[in-house]
Amino acid sequence: MRNALAATTLLALAVPAAGAPLLELPVDCEPDNTCYIQQFMDHDPSDQFQDFRCGPQSYNTHKGTDFAVATTREAQQGIDVIASAAGTVLGVRDGMPDVWDGKFDAKAIKGRDCGNGLVIDHGDGWHTQYCHMKQGSLAVQKGAQVETGALLGQIGMSGRTEFAHLHLSVRKDGQPIDPFAPEGANCASPNTTTLWKDPPMQQAGGILDINFSDAVPTFTQVRMGTAARKLTRISPALVSYFLMFGGQKGDVIKMTFEGPGNIRVSDTYTLPKNRAQFFRAIGKKRRSAPWPAGIYSAIAQHTRGGEVLSLKEALFEIPR
Repeated sequence: MRNALAATTLLALAVPAAGAPLLELPVDCEPDNTCYIQQFMDHDPSDQFQDFRCGPQSYNTHKGTDFAVATTREAQQGIDVIASAAGTVLGVRDGMPDVWDGKFDAKAIKGRDCGNGLVIDHGDGWHTQYCHMKQGSLAVQKGAQVETGALLGQIGMSGRTEFAHLHLSVRKDGQPIDPFAPEGANCASPNTTTLWKDPPMQQAGGILDINFSDAVPTFTQVRMGTAARKLTRISPALVSYFLMFGGQKGDVIKMTFEGPGNIRVSDTYTLPKNRAQFFRAIGKKRRSAPWPAGIYSAIAQHTRGGEVLSLKEALFEIPR
């Protein structure tokens, strides 16, 4: 089952330029996975950056849209990449290793930042490019004719990337085009033109994952999805951690961790600067007595300007 991306803002109906392909989502996300748009195309020609909504959800010279999953664990389990529109495959690259910890070697991949991927020709000078796909997953060859929705491969972490995602680029006669704003960003009025058949909705930020461990994990462990631990009555600590994205300066993160025996820890954190991805953790160390058996909960709320962007809760149980 293909899910629309989670959303808070709905775009206008598609009004493509003459001859432009009408695009569908390039990722096939299963219901149990969290798909979201991490970054959009950069519309600022200077050394600064801004997305098509004139916000900070991009980075300097970014020429595409990044469709991400919460952690590399989901990508390793398999998230399909599908053709956004029908066309002819112009070229394919496979065989580059996935760097699941995000620590790529810039010199080793010079000139191959896209990693494993492919380019599709849609006619009239329109191309789409799919990057950072999983090694060995490419399901098409050069010259193949593909229909909209055809399986191309899977999301991976090949090339220059620090998180699991598909980078989709759209080009017209070699020039990058933002499918969300093909006529360019206009901060003075809402965007009314898009290349999407069913325009994806976007979150302005939010909570991607809540889980538990017996110590404060590293950011790499959290992003890889390897930080969670089974907790028992004699665990050295009970820690809840929260993975978030799209943070903007001044955002407020409220976190609460509760359990039996009047266990309660809370914290409020205000972001000092914009953060594409970040995590926070709260918890309690065990003194001497075992932890009480029962149900424990963690709640996080991400607020911006008084508006709640995301609110999530997770539970775990310590048996007797």
